[in-house]
Amino acid sequence: MFVEREVSAGELTSQERRNRDQNDKRILGNVVQCDGARATISAYAEDADGAVTGLWTVGKMISINLGSTRTVGLVYEIGKSDRAWSNEGQNAIEVSIELIGEVRDGADPGAKPVFDRGITSYPHIGAIAHRIRSRDLQAVYDLAGRHSITIGTLSQDEAIDANIAIDDTLARHFAIVGTTGVGKSTAVSLLLRKSIEARPDLRVLILDPHNEFAASLPEYCVKVDSKTLDLPFWMFRLEEFAEVLFRGRETVPEEVDVLRDLIPAAKNLYRNPTSGTYLRRGSDALTADTPVPYRVADLIKQIDERMGLLESKNDRPTLKSLKTRIESAAADPRYRFMFNSRLIEDTIHETIGNIFRVPHHGRPVTCFEMAGMPSEVVNSVCSVLARLAFDLALWSEGRLRLLFLCEEAHRYMPADPRLGFAPTRHALSRIAKEGRKYGCYLGVVTQRPGELDPTILSQCSTFFAMRLANEQDQAIIRSAIADSSASTLAFLSSMGQREAIAFGEGVATTMRLKFEKLSQEFIPGTAKREQTLPAEAGDDVDLAAIVERLRNVPKPQQSIAFAEAVDTGRQAGDPDYRKPPAPRVQPDDDFDLRYGLKPSTFGMRQQND
Repeated sequence: MFVEREVSAGELTSQERRNRDQNDKRILGNVVQCDGARATISAYAEDADGAVTGLWTVGKMISINLGSTRTVGLVYEIGKSDRAWSNEGQNAIEVSIELIGEVRDGADPGAKPVFDRGITSYPHIGAIAHRIRSRDLQAVYDLAGRHSITIGTLSQDEAIDANIAIDDTLARHFAIVGTTGVGKSTAVSLLLRKSIEARPDLRVLILDPHNEFAASLPEYCVKVDSKTLDLPFWMFRLEEFAEVLFRGRETVPEEVDVLRDLIPAAKNLYRNPTSGTYLRRGSDALTADTPVPYRVADLIKQIDERMGLLESKNDRPTLKSLKTRIESAAADPRYRFMFNSRLIEDTIHETIGNIFRVPHHGRPVTCFEMAGMPSEVVNSVCSVLARLAFDLALWSEGRLRLLFLCEEAHRYMPADPRLGFAPTRHALSRIAKEGRKYGCYLGVVTQRPGELDPTILSQCSTFFAMRLANEQDQAIIRSAIADSSASTLAFLSSMGQREAIAFGEGVATTMRLKFEKLSQEFIPGTAKREQTLPAEAGDDVDLAAIVERLRNVPKPQQSIAFAEAVDTGRQAGDPDYRKPPAPRVQPDDDFDLRYGLKPSTFGMRQQND
């Protein structure tokens, strides 16, 4: 079965790694079995001098010399058929490899080798297996002139850069998966930095549930949190607004129907104060989903008028319940980003421009910090942002390039349709399915791909799979790989820190890589960990400050900037976190400003100067 080493000859092609007096040093074994996808190589555990070496290791690539071509294989299993080790003589081993493709030398002298995923000539019995040359290894991962960025080095040979095609990675969506603590967030920060350097026109919106990315991108990022977010309630669609009113519980169809009827009337009153409740029909008709301002006071007034009608006698409990929900939401401090504006004005241009950085003023990244926000608020806001991102890219006719990055993506796109928020799932699915046509890209980061909606995951064409211990999660990633390198994923449970297996459209072939090491100050969450170091002796916990944050009752603030440049030295909740409020003239106490009524314009249409 095994071929004697003495009768084996070296390659016919020149090999730059070996000297003339050691022309057989790179010979590792000979092919003894081959099928359409895999081959078995007979070899010895010791080298020619009798010393045991690590030439055969799982995960390494080797080449099989066929004269004009060299077949490339990946080692996925090593063993001795008799399961016994002898200290006398050489120990014969069997090496199982997975065939990946073949390398051909260029036609011109000195030309680079060319790699092809397909195999035209399969190895014959007795074909000689070698350690792969550095030039051949570079050819395997060559991107053939595509716009690329370097994100690390190959795990097999750290002298070779690991490159990805940035345009294909972004345009066809990507996913980063891995268990907790393997470096997902650091990899995301690295990819964002490289992407912004390669694509200065790219805008990025990060859904950050742990408030950790802003400090890792201080020169590129502005952060928006629940205190600085200004997303008026009238920009929400009906189902998103209902999610806020019903606090994540199942909606009451009768109350939603009332909202569907009365919101257009309130919008018409804002636009035409003298028209009453008459609704126009035609191309410019208003619906409950049209992003046009209206006042909560007008909506409540419409409910009161309907309750006073004689034919609405049976609907009064429903109307009264709906009115209570609206007033409760408007008074809830957690929803201040929706109802905090005392003057209802058409600020959609300012809101969208600040969130999606148009213009970006040198800071193209918006980090939306969601820690501490209620789940129903997070669901609605993520739905609004995802919908606006797609619409903005669509109507910009390709001029706006936007990356929508979802950290902990299984929160918004769970596999179970009974969980999560359906509008958020639909908005993100729309980006995944159609976004690349209009310049809206999706980035998915999750530690549980098994809990993620498979429709979303199937639309991601490039994967960065880091260490995964769960069998279900490993099976999901295995089913996503399309080429013949499925055995590479056998290493998912044992990879080290910063290591990942990249496969898909963004790489030439399946690649095991090690991400570049970021500086300590750019690692997500570093600033937060430094602030939570063990307290010194005598430095007790400030319970009063904790309770104040727990109650989530903000102090009165007259003016809050929408988005602020990142200052890593200050965090939300610090006494000097906010800039001093600008002086403002207080109105008379006789006017009620809770629902957006302005004394000088009450009942009148807004006039432009």
